[in-house]
Amino acid sequence: MSPRSSVVIASRLFPPEVSAGAFRLGALARALAGRGEKVVVLTTTPPAHAPTTLDTSGVTVRRWPVLRDAGGNVRGYVQYMSFDAPLLLRLLVTRFDVAVAESPPTTGLVVALVAALRRRPFVYYAADVWTDGVASMGAPRFVVRVMRWMERTVLRRARSIISVSDEVTDRLAVLGADRTRVVTVGNGIDTDIFTPKAEPADDSSYFVYTGTMSEWQQPDVFIRAFALIADEHPELRLRFFGQGSVESSLRELAERLVPGRVLFGGVVSPAESTSWIRGAAGALVSIVPGIGYDFAKPTKTYAAAATGTPVLFAGPAVGADLVRSGSLGRAVEFDPQAVARAMLELLGDAADGTTDSERPRRAAWAQENVSLRAVADRVADAIAQVAQETTRRIVHTARTTSGDSERRAR
Repeated sequence: MSPRSSVVIASRLFPPEVSAGAFRLGALARALAGRGEKVVVLTTTPPAHAPTTLDTSGVTVRRWPVLRDAGGNVRGYVQYMSFDAPLLLRLLVTRFDVAVAESPPTTGLVVALVAALRRRPFVYYAADVWTDGVASMGAPRFVVRVMRWMERTVLRRARSIISVSDEVTDRLAVLGADRTRVVTVGNGIDTDIFTPKAEPADDSSYFVYTGTMSEWQQPDVFIRAFALIADEHPELRLRFFGQGSVESSLRELAERLVPGRVLFGGVVSPAESTSWIRGAAGALVSIVPGIGYDFAKPTKTYAAAATGTPVLFAGPAVGADLVRSGSLGRAVEFDPQAVARAMLELLGDAADGTTDSERPRRAAWAQENVSLRAVADRVADAIAQVAQETTRRIVHTARTTSGDSERRAR
């Protein structure tokens, strides 16, 4: 980038919120600041349950209160609007050379508009494909059409598009993205926090689920599987950390099938989450097949691998292949009986020492393949290229204008 380029990041998610999106953008802000860039983040006031952390040194974070759902999420059209509408004015009074917009496309559209008015480029960080998600949730056709129009408009106007996987890149191309503008950087986890060196939170026998509990994950499959083996393993527990739209139904199901055996710990800090993952017999990860998220590679898988804890993945081929190719644990069909069998296998691995012997190898795989720091550096490189192209264009325009003025003067 040119010396001290100004980069503005617009996102409803940013640390201290606990989410994959917040982690990604926090790492990106640190990477940009580490290169000497002036970084401003326009984001939200965190929910009450968010852990207390200091903002990144060298990064200016400007927060704005927004509407949140019952779980404390900025999730839903009204909630998005409560962030996007003020964002328009906030961006107009913020100086920037390059803007970075995180999904949803409503935010991307606001950034695209201001970038056009300011004659500055913007980069769209596409962690997933929102049109697919909206359609998979059974939204009305009108809503799907509007979302598709928004997403296509943002993709076509972005100077560069950041994709987290080859599968997402393919879906973006179907929506009209120019592949020459897509930079596939992968996804990752903070391996400084998620590490096998973490002290286990508990020495009892348990499986753990961390993060969002949503319709497209439907982690009730793990409760149903646990109920099949609970009687023969009376000491075993299931632990959930995080929150989401299906949490209340999970609690009801657990109380009905295995009362007192499934524990919900709420939202915890990444460090605390690491400790619970580190002590588990297995980390649970799920994606419902056939509803539009078959291409996803959940960061829960990376978090478990980074601590060396085996993954128990239930879902479609892309996520399953990731687990199998890295020998990260067990990958099975999205079926309670298949999950129950895998749970028994992982309990056996924990008992005979296999889990501990495999821990260093799994953690090394994460360090080599899914370091969030390396991902953030690749995104920063893409932003730098956009900034450099813009600088060259401005210089060329200035020289051309100056030359025309000189010729007219003569």
